[in-house]
Amino acid sequence: MSTLPAADSARDRVITAATAEFARHGIAGARIERIAKEARTSKERLYAYFRSKEDLYATVVAHEMTLVAEATRMDPTDLPGYAGRVHDYFVAHPERLRLMNWGRLELATDTPADGPDDPIRATVARKTAQLRDAQRAGHLDPAWDPADILMFVNQLAMAWAGQTDLLPTGRDERTTFLAARRAAIVAAVQRLFPAAHSQRHDPPHSA
Repeated sequence: MSTLPAADSARDRVITAATAEFARHGIAGARIERIAKEARTSKERLYAYFRSKEDLYATVVAHEMTLVAEATRMDPTDLPGYAGRVHDYFVAHPERLRLMNWGRLELATDTPADGPDDPIRATVARKTAQLRDAQRAGHLDPAWDPADILMFVNQLAMAWAGQTDLLPTGRDERTTFLAARRAAIVAAVQRLFPAAHSQRHDPPHSA
């Protein structure tokens, strides 16, 4: 038996339905009628929760950013490990990467979702602050701008997530291929931003 109140249950169904709709059709192509029907509610009830389609999209993205953060757990002292987890998440859920990319493509820069309440901007601000703290603690090279560190690591980590047309068609071949890509991503991030534990007490090379 659900512990959520009935009203929250309807709202949660709307968010679930909207997540799939936005990922599939983008913001402009998404239809409130389809979302309401899939959520087993009415358009009027939906608009009681969300002022507009853009407001609903912002809520969906905020929910998704929470899921990503929980699944990937950024550790500023182990960015190679973080990059591997980001790769794993978006390879397993390419539709969620599309969901966030639609906003970058479609939302005008003067929309409310592109302000201080934008969940993506809020996440970037929080993570860059974590990276800056790690630099002050001596875990990361302070010569890098934290924003660049975050951007470079995330771009490397997601490099193959949207390239489904380039993957082998066979399941075993795809698994092997993606494992190699993951290893390459982790190695690249390790060279740029070594994990803190790898910087300590490295054994001397044998002659």
